[in-house]
Amino acid sequence: MVQRRINLSDLHPDTPLAWDLYGADPSGAPLLHKGQLLSDLGQIDKLLSAGLYILDEAQPSVLHLLNEANKRLEGLLHELRSKHNAERELRDIARHVLHAFELNPDIALACVFLNQIAGTYAVRHCIETALVAILVAQGMRKTHHDMLVITAAALTMNVGMLRHNDNFQNRQTPLTREEMDIVRRHPEESADLLKCAGVDDEEWISCVMLHHENDDGSGYPDGKTSEEITENAKLIGLADRYCAHVSARNYRRSMLPEQALRNIFIDSAQQIDPGLAEQFVRQLGHYPPGSLVRLHNGEIGVVTGRAGERGGVRVHALRDAAGLAIPAAALPFAAQRSTSEPEFAIAEALHEDQAGVRFSMKNIWGEQARL
Repeated sequence: MVQRRINLSDLHPDTPLAWDLYGADPSGAPLLHKGQLLSDLGQIDKLLSAGLYILDEAQPSVLHLLNEANKRLEGLLHELRSKHNAERELRDIARHVLHAFELNPDIALACVFLNQIAGTYAVRHCIETALVAILVAQGMRKTHHDMLVITAAALTMNVGMLRHNDNFQNRQTPLTREEMDIVRRHPEESADLLKCAGVDDEEWISCVMLHHENDDGSGYPDGKTSEEITENAKLIGLADRYCAHVSARNYRRSMLPEQALRNIFIDSAQQIDPGLAEQFVRQLGHYPPGSLVRLHNGEIGVVTGRAGERGGVRVHALRDAAGLAIPAAALPFAAQRSTSEPEFAIAEALHEDQAGVRFSMKNIWGEQARL
């Protein structure tokens, strides 16, 4: 059981309480009982000020599920060359990633931008790519079957060059011709390795083979053009590129989400499927959950939810208007702003070093974001 603090918006006068309400010590007797009518608003105000809590069943943690999936995936991918029947376990990991996303898409996306998925970059990047691809696929109303195939393909798209990935990521000099050949062959290497490990789903294999092909024929390994590339493979390829842009590396800081969208869909010389481009911009937005921002009133906060009906996103304050960091103990109760209100409109997006804040996701999103 976990405690959840409630506020005035959870209570409705002359309506029976939906739960027993406790003080800060859950072992004591309830202060107010389920079914009780609230009439003494003065008493309620005093109790709220001191802290009123309900006891919830522990909710699954999105962050915990993603980290567990990452741990399982990393072990399995490194052993894949010795496996001959790995499809079932890979599908099970894909289902867990999809389940984590469905529990709370905003928390799942925030994990990507706040670098909260543990493990090596090579495997973490595949999970992050899967989460972004799932978001866009969901917006396109893809079937559950398609979503599972997209997830499984994203998780395994780079297994063919996993042995080389750490070396490539840590390089601060251009890759050699031999190393570039490894990169250009990795979709085919990955597909062959998956087949040898017992994966016989043609759609899955096709997505892995095609995720680096481009509509204009400039991609690899085969230089295929638009009509030869499946929509799901295009989707994974764009999610892969987007996540690479917004991830920090040893040799560069991450790209801000808005700039990543511009770089891929506006400034790029490559042809991009216009329908997919529209879906990426619509589903991710310029300030996805996990983005650090400065508001017009001077506060610094983190975006906690995607755009609502009025067009604004939700922002949880991390620094007040004077620039003072909100203490960790006070963060769960800090102001939550809607950027649809002019005073709280976003003035600029920030890199982590510019925001100068460190915080636990649990203090912002609650139990579903606990480690």
